[in-house]
Amino acid sequence: MFGIPGKQAVSITPAAAKQICKLMAKDGSQGLRIGIKKGGCAGMEYTMDYVNEIDPMDETVEMDGARVMIAPMAQIFLFGTEIDYTTSLLESGFNFRNPNVTEACGCGESIKFDDNLSGPAI
Repeated sequence: MFGIPGKQAVSITPAAAKQICKLMAKDGSQGLRIGIKKGGCAGMEYTMDYVNEIDPMDETVEMDGARVMIAPMAQIFLFGTEIDYTTSLLESGFNFRNPNVTEACGCGESIKFDDNLSGPAI
């Protein structure tokens, strides 16, 4: 929807693609839908949900068998984001390197975008 011809809306690292493929196989889903919702200390949070049916309004990004769909209302906020998956001694999970984020809270779960980007409240 908000894409640039020849450029994917988000990029997926090989580690993230591998994990997404595992989740798709485990759940039998068509992929993962990422989005944005109000919440958290900084004002917004990422969402991730299994998708059993692809919505034609979603932006779909595929890499090495992994499929990520971006909800329509989140596309402008997520454009240019790199999705990674990291594992450490204490935790593992998806990380979003989003150039549109202006602030993040200390817990790492909540983000804020430039007020000009968000326009009317969603």
